[in-house]
Amino acid sequence: MSFPTAAAARPSAEQVPVRVLGGPTALIEYGGLRILTDPTFDAPGDYSRPGRPTLTKTAPSSVAPADLGPVDAVLLSHDEHADNLDESGRAFLTDVPVTLTTPSGAPRVGGTAQGLAPWESVELRRPDGGTVTVTGAPALHGPDGVEDVEESTGEVIGFVLTSADLPTVYVSGDNASLILVERIAERFGPVDTAVLFAGAPRFPALFDGAPIVLDSTGAAEAARILGARRVVPAHCDSWAHFTEGRDDLVAAFTAAGLADRLDLG
Repeated sequence: MSFPTAAAARPSAEQVPVRVLGGPTALIEYGGLRILTDPTFDAPGDYSRPGRPTLTKTAPSSVAPADLGPVDAVLLSHDEHADNLDESGRAFLTDVPVTLTTPSGAPRVGGTAQGLAPWESVELRRPDGGTVTVTGAPALHGPDGVEDVEESTGEVIGFVLTSADLPTVYVSGDNASLILVERIAERFGPVDTAVLFAGAPRFPALFDGAPIVLDSTGAAEAARILGARRVVPAHCDSWAHFTEGRDDLVAAFTAAGLADRLDLG
């Protein structure tokens, strides 16, 4: 399936431009397409949703939606949590040609949202006439080996971007499972760039306080499993329930002998 695209400069094959804007929101330029992950643009403050804990945003996005420019596609790991899709982000989606998200989330998001199941792929048309393939990557919003994770935290999805003449990019979404990372590596590894959500969010009432997204040590292990040449961390700032940040990532990647792969922008 193809979608129209806004004009943009084509990135080099040597390094795919990735700019983290705050929290899980990152702008990826790939094959002439401008692709945004999990849009969160609301101001700092407390945000609550029915049946969900109150989340406290501590810092604004580095870019306002009006200043972001045209976006060709949004990769939305899930819609149910304010730290992955807030009200400003939801409004932003109305002007995006396509939003790829979970099968259960697409009807809730509406508009141009399309559900993408694990290992299912869609093609986006590039300005130069080629295509970018977006493949759904399995994700688990909680620890391995625990029953009924989705009932507590909801369905999530990651993404793999491929194109014939471009390096592979993996976007983890809110995944905490290294078992699933191994399955992704079996199909797509080694990857060139891994955008890893890695803030180790925790809630005492969930899974005995285990992180529900990768912690820093897990992110380093994911990088090793994927054979990632470059890791761009996201989802590790701007929210109070993130229990680890950039310093923790640097320490974990250094301990693993992978500090040279970490790209903090």
